[in-house]
Amino acid sequence: MKGVLLVNLGSPASPTPKDVKPYLDEFLMDKYVIDVPFLLRALLVRGIILRKRPKESAHAYQQIWWDEGSPLIVLSERMHKKVAKKTEMPVALAMRYGKPSIEQGLQELADKGVTDVLLFPLYPQYAMASTLTILVQAEEIRKKKFPQMKFTDVPAFYNKPDYIKALANSIKSSIANFDYDHLLFSYHGIPERHIRKTDVTKSHCKINDTCCSTPSAAHKFCYRHQCYETTRLVVEELGIPEDKYSLTFQSRLSGDKWLEPYTDIEVNKMPNKGIKKLAVVTPAFVSDCLETLEEIAMRARDDFKEHGGEEFLAVPCLNDNDEWVDVVAGWISEWEKAEIPVA
Repeated sequence: MKGVLLVNLGSPASPTPKDVKPYLDEFLMDKYVIDVPFLLRALLVRGIILRKRPKESAHAYQQIWWDEGSPLIVLSERMHKKVAKKTEMPVALAMRYGKPSIEQGLQELADKGVTDVLLFPLYPQYAMASTLTILVQAEEIRKKKFPQMKFTDVPAFYNKPDYIKALANSIKSSIANFDYDHLLFSYHGIPERHIRKTDVTKSHCKINDTCCSTPSAAHKFCYRHQCYETTRLVVEELGIPEDKYSLTFQSRLSGDKWLEPYTDIEVNKMPNKGIKKLAVVTPAFVSDCLETLEEIAMRARDDFKEHGGEEFLAVPCLNDNDEWVDVVAGWISEWEKAEIPVA
């Protein structure tokens, strides 16, 4: 019997330091997030970061928390319910960090007799710290707890026409009544070394002005290329002039060289360049979360206005957008009927 497991990032159980700390520990101790030897990672995370970060992060979560709970969890659940209504197969929802866990999601499917699982990471672009960590953990759990199961992984869908169409239409709807000067595509940042580690050619990724636009087998797993390609396709779909959009990366940690240009720095420069009305879209996420609601819709907005900006629009993620739900349900249906990888 076939079934589907949708997997998103996750969230602390509440916006309190008590619940944020174990969530951050699980997240930051993931070897695919902070990819250094265990002892060094433990020293960095548990000896330094977790001394102050839980309180700071809890405050940030408090700014965005809904009555129903974490926005990411609530929005993922809404999307999950809509998708489940469009298929006869069992569809479960899980989070890479926090609850419901991947093991809980697989158990839910197993209890319904599912042995053939479509594993669906809800990340458009491939990265070690998102897609890969989901696939690795799911496989570890499968071997230990559900050896009878078989997985089909949904690959990165950053350039799939129906995804691009849904994303472009969502952006178009959001900016329809906003006379913006500039549209910024802000993607979650990752360390540059992650790009080099996922380069299957071991030589192509130079992280310069040409490698992402030069055809290569490396692009299948290159987060940077996929971000630029998503942007290019959406801009083409919307017909946005070259001088009215740009791409940046957000949410970096100190101490490493991360993908540039940095969102916060570029946003602060824009008013002096004559950009007074700014719209920001965050296509690395399909569900609004801390990085979109607090970092962009609040902090980036305030910084933009403090530096002379006048109007700021944070474009919502796809969330439970009906067209996006139809896209996901369509990919699930294709897999159900054809027994081939979707997307």
